[in-house]
Amino acid sequence: MPHSELLKDIKENMKRVMVGKAEVIDLLMVSMLCSGHVLLEDVPGLGKTVMAKSLAKSIDGAFRRIQFTPDLLPSDVTGINFYNQKEGDFHFRKGPVFCQILLADEINRATPRTQSSLLEAMEEHQVTIDGVTYPLEAPFMVIATQNPIESQGTFPLPEAQLDRFFMKISMGYPEMSEEIEILNRLMGTHPVDGLRAVRTVADLVEAQEAIKKVTISQDVLAYIVAIVQKTRNHPHIAIGASPRGSIALMKGSKALAMLKGRDYVKPDDVKMLAPYVLSHRMTLDGAYVLSGEESGEFMERLLMDVAVPLENSIA
Repeated sequence: MPHSELLKDIKENMKRVMVGKAEVIDLLMVSMLCSGHVLLEDVPGLGKTVMAKSLAKSIDGAFRRIQFTPDLLPSDVTGINFYNQKEGDFHFRKGPVFCQILLADEINRATPRTQSSLLEAMEEHQVTIDGVTYPLEAPFMVIATQNPIESQGTFPLPEAQLDRFFMKISMGYPEMSEEIEILNRLMGTHPVDGLRAVRTVADLVEAQEAIKKVTISQDVLAYIVAIVQKTRNHPHIAIGASPRGSIALMKGSKALAMLKGRDYVKPDDVKMLAPYVLSHRMTLDGAYVLSGEESGEFMERLLMDVAVPLENSIA
């Protein structure tokens, strides 16, 4: 597919900055192709900000970063109407949410009121201030981060807001050889400072439209629904994934197929994405949580219990 070359160019450009994060870059690009948002849950210092900035620079898009803190107000995110004394009228001053890539750093440190200020922007790609609706320019993507090991002074994201995130990803620590390469790259100026755009925002919007042409068989659709249904009737899952999870898994699988240069979806695409798309959309029961197993690991075991459609039935 012609758009796979576009995606390859962006990925290769980001790899000039990011070391050893090819799969994370793929997941990030799949989310952007689906106009989805990503929750990066990992410890500080793993390059989450650099990754978001390198993606924005690669498509010549506007990048904004908001440090979420307990005193952050909704208007600090969305914008505010202010009175211009010289003109004797109110004017709207846009907040940082008006961009292509928004990094919501440590989102769980802000109060629920401020967290909810992103809901309309994430779901409907628009912001309403004092009864006036302002559309957000496409593509728009929120990359939110939170530290999984800290709970003091944080406000956990409610299930309704977690469900707005297309994927939940963990970057993980680099290997020894990768960390040495990181140090070598940072001997001089930071690589992200010299990064240049290889594609435009318009190119990416065109690729988002092209996803609709990727075909998916009825057998693979049934496979997606079977996985989601399994999360609803499993004895260790208190709350399963909603139809929004099914839709996200379908769209993500089509985007991944296009990323790999195919115009049709394979069951492997679904299987690869399911832990990232569904793990944060389900709630394990209290007794099982005490076992210490992560929801992503649980999701991988759950996939083993769902029959995979035969390859010759989907080609």
